[in-house]
Amino acid sequence: MNKTGKYDKMMVGIIAGLIFPLVVALLIYFFTAQGRTISEYIDRIIKARILTHAITICVFPNVLIFLLFNRYDMLRASRGILAITIVWAISVFIIKFS
Repeated sequence: MNKTGKYDKMMVGIIAGLIFPLVVALLIYFFTAQGRTISEYIDRIIKARILTHAITICVFPNVLIFLLFNRYDMLRASRGILAITIVWAISVFIIKFS
């Protein structure tokens, strides 16, 4: 078994697909917060009606991870990333059209 074989699991992809958007969201918060708390920052995003845009930007790294997993032939992990990205997309559509 090669080095990537032990990480080629669907659960690894799902966890990566959940964690990386949260990391991106925290990085965006730290660079653009201007002294606001997280709750104030989220309230401002909601009031500005850009929540779906913010979620989309945060989920974009999933595409890069998906491509990386495909490059290393980690197809099970790629399925996990794809599945959680679809869940993120469905949540964006629900938020956008409700």
